[in-house]
This record gives sequence, structure tokens and C-alpha cells, in this order.
Amino acid sequence: MDIVKATPEQFPQVRAFYFAVIDGLVDAEYGPGWEKDIYPAPEYLAGAIDAGELYIGVDKAGGGIIAAMVLNHHCNEAYQGFSWPTEAAPDEVMILHTLAVLPQHTGKGYAKQLVRFAIDVARTQRQKAIRLDVLAGNVPAERLYPALGFVYLGTIPMFYEDTGWTDYGLYELRLDEAQEPATAPAWPEGCDA
Repeated sequence: MDIVKATPEQFPQVRAFYFAVIDGLVDAEYGPGWEKDIYPAPEYLAGAIDAGELYIGVDKAGGGIIAAMVLNHHCNEAYQGFSWPTEAAPDEVMILHTLAVLPQHTGKGYAKQLVRFAIDVARTQRQKAIRLDVLAGNVPAERLYPALGFVYLGTIPMFYEDTGWTDYGLYELRLDEAQEPATAPAWPEGCDA
């Protein structure tokens, strides 16, 4: 998989990718809780593409989008009231959003590859930490991030358009300490984040 920034011309493919992820996980035991055109909203995706913040994983064989994520400094307002262990200004923290892999491509390490790429981007931009939230009960995502060095910090209620007020686990990776464990736990089948 090659990871590149999405271009404005790829917006229809990016939107279709997220629709395919949502459709593919509709009956899954674990899922992100997303809804078509609510989260991620088309305006959000287009804005992230225009800002150069939306990264896509492209299948080397077929050229289609098989994974995607957004990296920026925007966070849910609940982040502001949380006591994060890393002291940093908002522009010193990278926030990872909407990381997903097409269900038919899970279990191949693509989510890990995206997260490692995000860590490299954040380090290149001299960020102090990467933060993210995971819908409580999304077990594959709850296993993925700690396996890559993120620390679970607690669960708090947050509001998103697709889920309303729901519990989310908060994770942080301090970049001065970012090292993957020598023996990462096995990545469960059907993992998405």
C-alpha cells in the first residue's frame, strides 16, 4: 500500500471509500459508529482534502483506495477540558481522525501502516504528541493503538453528529517516547479504527 495525500479530484472516490467502510461494517460486531454523509460529512472530507490533511492508502496492485485517515490539529471540544499528560499548545499536537480500512482488506497490517505513517508525519512536523479518540467498545481499535505505543488515558462522554453523546476512549502518544513494543499484540481480524 502506498500512502499519499488525497487530491480534490479524488473526492468522489474518498467519499465512496467511506461509504464502503460503513456498509461493510453495518453488521460487524465492532465498528466506528459512523453514518453516511453525517460522519465523516462530505464538507469535512472536502475540507480535509483541500487542507492537505486527508491521506489515502492506495492498493499497489489495483490503484483503488483501501485505507484513509485525516491528520490535523482539530479536536472535539471535550479534549480541551481533559487533563492530558503531555503539555502542548494545540499546534504542537497532531490529532488522528477517521482512520479506516476497507473490511475486505483488514488483517493485512494496513491500519498499523497508516498509524506509523501518522507518527512519521507528526515527528517531521516536530509535534509533541498524537491524540485520538475511539468509540467505547470498538475492541479492534482499542487494541491497535496501545500495540503501537499509544497510552489509554480514560473514557469520557463526547458529542459527535453521528453518535450523539457517547463514551469515547482517549489515547495519546508522546513523540519523545514513541516506540513500538518489541512484541505487539496480534491484530484481530476485522480491525478498523
